[in-house]
Amino acid sequence: MRALLAFTGSRGDAQPGILLARALRARGHEVTLALAPNLLAFAAEYGVPAVAFGRDSAELLRAQRTDHRFTSRDPRARLRALFELQRRGVPEALNGLRTLAPGHDVLVAGMAGEEVGESVARAVRLPFAALHFFPIQPNTAVPVVPARWAERVPGVVHRWGWSALARARAAALAPVLPTVGRSPAAVPTTVGTLWIQAYDARLFPGLAEEISGPFTGFPVDLPTGSTASGRDRGIRRRSGAEPPSPSAALHSWLDAGTAPIYVGFGSMDVGDPADLVAILRSVCARRGRRLLLVSGWASIVPQFGADLAVVDQVDHAEVLPRCVAAVHHGGAGTTAAALRAGVPQVICSVQADQPYWGQALRRLGLAATMPAKQLTAPRLQALLDRVDTPGARHRAHAYAAGFTTDGVERAADAIEALANIPQPIHVAGRPL
Repeated sequence: MRALLAFTGSRGDAQPGILLARALRARGHEVTLALAPNLLAFAAEYGVPAVAFGRDSAELLRAQRTDHRFTSRDPRARLRALFELQRRGVPEALNGLRTLAPGHDVLVAGMAGEEVGESVARAVRLPFAALHFFPIQPNTAVPVVPARWAERVPGVVHRWGWSALARARAAALAPVLPTVGRSPAAVPTTVGTLWIQAYDARLFPGLAEEISGPFTGFPVDLPTGSTASGRDRGIRRRSGAEPPSPSAALHSWLDAGTAPIYVGFGSMDVGDPADLVAILRSVCARRGRRLLLVSGWASIVPQFGADLAVVDQVDHAEVLPRCVAAVHHGGAGTTAAALRAGVPQVICSVQADQPYWGQALRRLGLAATMPAKQLTAPRLQALLDRVDTPGARHRAHAYAAGFTTDGVERAADAIEALANIPQPIHVAGRPL
C-alpha cells in the first residue's frame, strides 16, 4: 500500500500523523508523510521522513494571536476574522496535496486539513480517511457549547448546533476550496470514506451509539519493544527511532524531591511568560509543591532550581506518572497523556476543542477547568484544591487502569481495510 498522510496544524495535530506513518512503515507500506514546513524536524525526531506542504503552522498561529479582531467587541469583526483564519493557507495546502497525491492508494488527513484532503482524494479518486481527535459529527451526546449550562439543553439542540457549525465552516472554505464535498459533519454514505474516531468514547457516554466509527482510542506513543495494554492483541511492531527521552538533568531533578505539579501549554499563547511563571511559582509555593514547567513554544529560558524546572519538552509517558497533577491547555494529546498517567488535571483552555475536553473530564470528575485567559493565582489555587483530593486521585487511577494504548495500531488496521489490504491472521497473539 502507498499511503499519503497529510497532517497540518500544531505539533499536537501532527504527532498522530507521525505515529501512524511510523506504524504503517513498520508494516512494510510505502508512506508519504506531508506536514507543515516547520514540523519536518519534529517528524525526524521519531525517525520518520516527511515532506512539506502548505504554510508554516507556527506563522498561522502567530497571525491569529496578533489579529485584534479576535478580541473585538463587535461579533461581526470576530466572525470575519474567524472565516479568514479558516481560509488562510488552504490554497497552498491544496496545491501541495494535488502534486503529492498521484501514485498513492489512500489519502489520510487530520482534522485541521480534512476538507483539503477529502477534496484532493475525490479529485484523484482515492479512498479517504480522516482522523478525528474530537467528536465533531452531529450528535446529541456532546454539548455544542462547552459550558455547564449547555448540559441542560435538549440533545436535539446539540445535534442542530454541530450541523450548523459544519455548514459555517464549509461556507468559510468555499471561496478557496470550491470543490469541497460533504461537510465533515455529514455521515459518510459512499464507499471509500472513513472517519476514524481517535479518542476514547468512554469520555462521552452515549456517543458511540450515535456516530460512525471505528473508535480506535487515543493515538499514543509506545517505546520500541514495549507491549501495548488494554485491548491490544499482543502485536508490537518495531517502530524505528524514538523521540528524545527527558534529559539526565530532569531525571536528577525529579529524583531529588517530592512529586511536582506539571504545567504545559504546548503551542498555545499564554500571554506574558513572566507573569505566568510568577503565578505558577506563587501557587506551587503555597501548596508546598515543586513546579515542572514545559515551555513548548513560549519564550521561557530553560532552568533548574530547587523548586522549579523549566524544559522545552518532555516524554509525557515517563514524566507525568511522577507528577501530582497536570495543568495544561487541554489539547487532545496532552489530555490523553495525563489520563494514561492517572493524574488529576486542571485544564486551562485556549481555543478549538480544548474547552470541550475540559468540560468532558469535569463531568466525569477527572479534571477541573477554566479558560486560560481568566487564569489568576487564586483561581488556579481553587482549581487545584478541587482535584487534590483522594476521590479525584482514585477516579484518575481507575480511568488509567482501563486506558488502551493500541490506538495507532487500530487506526492502521482501519486504513489497511479501507485500502483493501488483507489483515494478518493472529494465532496466540502473533501474526502469521
